[in-house]
Amino acid sequence: MFSIIQAAGWPIWPLLLASIIAVALIIERLVTLRRAKVVPVGLLQRVIGEYRQGGVNSAMVGDLEIHSPLGRVLAAGLRNIGSSREIMKESIEEAGSFVSHELERYLTTLGTIAAISPLMGLFGTVVGMIELFGSQAPTGSNPLQLAHGISVALYNTGFGLLIAIPSMIFWRHFRAEIDSFVVDMQQQALRLVEVLHGERRA
Repeated sequence: MFSIIQAAGWPIWPLLLASIIAVALIIERLVTLRRAKVVPVGLLQRVIGEYRQGGVNSAMVGDLEIHSPLGRVLAAGLRNIGSSREIMKESIEEAGSFVSHELERYLTTLGTIAAISPLMGLFGTVVGMIELFGSQAPTGSNPLQLAHGISVALYNTGFGLLIAIPSMIFWRHFRAEIDSFVVDMQQQALRLVEVLHGERRA
């Protein structure tokens, strides 16, 4: 591995840094964006059951708010239980916007890495080609310098694509997951509003 890095030359170091950041972000988002953690199964039913048993209190809302992103959205509705349906929906939408923003954390960085990694690889290729043509002399070519130029050109291009492809795959996967979570949270929050206003049983 070290011999490959040496052969690729100095342009490989920014790519290595980008790869480390991308792997760290992918692992962090895989841990954070689990469905059981974001939209826990049965949470809405539990909230409705507790509301029917003892109403709403600050302890219940506080526990719900730190429980999960879905809990934060539902807690926003419960905090405005004495208000009209429109006020409850507005508070839920505000909480939903904040939660959605939190779920998208680091995705911009991951998407940027996916976009610029091929360009960074292309930059390494250009550097390699410059060294390649720089090795040409009137008296003949330097084989070692010629081989080094080719290595810099090819390794950087390949490594840039190696970083960009999985980064783009995971970026699109996380975007789709977040969209699914947001739709699910919206539906459950609407059900909560309808139940609290007596428009449906559960």
